[in-house]
Amino acid sequence: MGRLLADHLRKRADFLRAQKGVRRSAGGLTLEICATPEPAAQDGHIRVGFTASRKVGGAVQRNRAKRRLRAAARAILAEQGEARCDYVLVARTATLTRPYAWLLKDLAEILTAAHVKLAAQQKAELAKAEAARQEVGADARSEGG
Repeated sequence: MGRLLADHLRKRADFLRAQKGVRRSAGGLTLEICATPEPAAQDGHIRVGFTASRKVGGAVQRNRAKRRLRAAARAILAEQGEARCDYVLVARTATLTRPYAWLLKDLAEILTAAHVKLAAQQKAELAKAEAARQEVGADARSEGG
């Protein structure tokens, strides 16, 4: 897989949609992932957002945590991310003290697990939509006959 181009998530609605998607956590961070909505989806692009609550610390600590997450995302998501996906990396208190190599390892592991879960969810949604479509088609045939 080639390198993907990353755009930033900026709107609150995008962060909330990712929050409702798949969530995976590791020692130094939490990853939230969902499919990019159709109007914003582009081939070869991912959208990434970063957040750190006040539980992480004051403004200086939160900014430092987000800088560390941005660096990890640049290293991992560009290679292992999937196009047409939104990613939100959430800082934890351990993000500040965890060795950078461990942050990279954490992100790579939870990214793989999140992709598997997202693919299963999308497959289930497609099957549900297909079943509903077949049910509507069967109802239409029974009324017409």
